[in-house]
Amino acid sequence: MWKVGLIGTGYWSVNHLAAWRRIPGVEIAALCNRGRGKLEQRGAEFGVPASSLYTSLDDFFARDDVNIVDIVTGPETHLELVTRAARAGKHIMCQKPFASTPEEAEEMVRIAAECGIRLMVTENWRWLQPNQIIKRALDEGTIGRPQVGRYIHTDYYTSRMAPGVPLPQPFFREMPRLLFYEMGAHWFDTLRFFFGDPSRLYAETLRISPHIAGEDSGIVTLGYDDAYVVMDMSWATRRELDGPPAEQVLAEHREQIVIEGERGTMKLYVDGKIALIDQRGAETIVAERTELDHAESHFRLQSHFIDRLNDGHPFQTSGEDNLKTLNLIFAVYRSAERHEVVHDPAAGARLGQA
Repeated sequence: MWKVGLIGTGYWSVNHLAAWRRIPGVEIAALCNRGRGKLEQRGAEFGVPASSLYTSLDDFFARDDVNIVDIVTGPETHLELVTRAARAGKHIMCQKPFASTPEEAEEMVRIAAECGIRLMVTENWRWLQPNQIIKRALDEGTIGRPQVGRYIHTDYYTSRMAPGVPLPQPFFREMPRLLFYEMGAHWFDTLRFFFGDPSRLYAETLRISPHIAGEDSGIVTLGYDDAYVVMDMSWATRRELDGPPAEQVLAEHREQIVIEGERGTMKLYVDGKIALIDQRGAETIVAERTELDHAESHFRLQSHFIDRLNDGHPFQTSGEDNLKTLNLIFAVYRSAERHEVVHDPAAGARLGQA
């Protein structure tokens, strides 16, 4: 039996805990959080007794029977928590963004290897229903060799984050790097899932909403040896609104993906439909409707984590693999600040480094 201890019982933890509860051979053994309110709420929701709810990290890590630690806290806490979990001999699943800097990420990978424990980064986007279908079709050669990708993400979110408006993640207002740090971890991991690592990256970013500190819109071009991808991402656009937004301010992400191949074009429409267009212009429906099914994506992701612990094979998004995703995020900021192309961006040139 794998016994999971989860740190960070806030907004997103419900997806982690709901998935752990469904996976055979897994037990939610302990929860840890700084504040008691959300800690006790999650304990009641998921049947964790009061004796296994901790506000002290020392008490939490003293639990010898916990063999997996699931870290669902902000990236500024990850180095300390990963280090403590690794030193305690626990296998680790750590939320994205993996780290505040590439150096911290490299340190966590080094410590995990030194301690002989397994470390995976929680990148659920590649496990979303439409992205699993697209990846399967690409692997089967449905459109031939991919040549051009267009990835569009829209939301009318930051423009509605006026002071005093309740938000599920109010710290978004203060983040000096917002869109490509918070969401780029998802997008670059997904694009690496589809296309592999790019050779070049160029970015333009912009802050549109007056209610935030970081950027909320940007264009990124990724260059490959025989292909390119354009990312058009915004949390401050009305272009996919089909009516007044809900009164409660929540993320309402909409995504479109178009991949042009040698023999056909694959399209993910904003309503979730996935279709193939052939040389004659005929459209074949691959999936009439898909969803950004976050809860199910966590079940797939966490099942993968347990399967790889059981068979010893590599994680898809190991800590070491995720260094490349993190490097692409920081390459966006370097490119946007300097208005320059970053070559071999997954390899990790540092901000401020020539």
